[in-house]
Amino acid sequence: MASQLVCRPELDLPVALLRVRGVLDLVTSDALRHAVARSLSAQPEALLIDGTDLEISDPLGLRVLSDVICQTVEWPAVPIVLCGARAETAATVAASPDCASVRMADSCERALDDIAEEPEPRRIRLRLRPVPDACRQVRQLVTQACAAWQRRELAATAALVASELVANVVRHAHTTMEFTVGLREGRMVLTVRDGSRRLPRPAEPSLTDTGGRGLRLVRELTESWGVLPVSDGKVVWTQLAARAIA
Repeated sequence: MASQLVCRPELDLPVALLRVRGVLDLVTSDALRHAVARSLSAQPEALLIDGTDLEISDPLGLRVLSDVICQTVEWPAVPIVLCGARAETAATVAASPDCASVRMADSCERALDDIAEEPEPRRIRLRLRPVPDACRQVRQLVTQACAAWQRRELAATAALVASELVANVVRHAHTTMEFTVGLREGRMVLTVRDGSRRLPRPAEPSLTDTGGRGLRLVRELTESWGVLPVSDGKVVWTQLAARAIA
């Protein structure tokens, strides 16, 4: 009999809650991976994964859970909390060096209470059409956010990176997009979600090429960057740390 796993999102924003029920193994791992990516793509303040009704019958299943969570831990500024997990499951995740930032909670209700007591994260969202003026809009938004959050030293670099991310959507994806700028634990996070599943790749233009340097510039100016594929497109994200800016 085939394994079954149901991943039901109950909350999206401001905190995402994903209830997972059934058997997790190599067969059902994709269902969990896609559900976690979907929840993260909305960029909530935190992602709670309710593992109360999650069954893991063999060591491979435990490895799958650890891999799925740990591979998405780098997703910027979204803490992941594993709630109600069985002792063996929690111990396996906690033992993984890559999962050091994953939190544990006895229940999602307790985790929600704890998150409510934390300082409110700073995050601004803007929906844009794929037109050239979108680049000007995000530069202005990022500059104003840096001033409001007392991160003026990041303004020029962050505005340039934001403009390049948005320009990439305008040139290649041609879909509406959601741009987000956020600040958490001293890092500024810039993300752009669009409706194209075509993944960006930094080009290596020659000296005579007039374009193609956008993502290469993003890679050089940011502390880290990446792409989160989702069923209806992708999210490109970057992080800038104050200490990395001269």
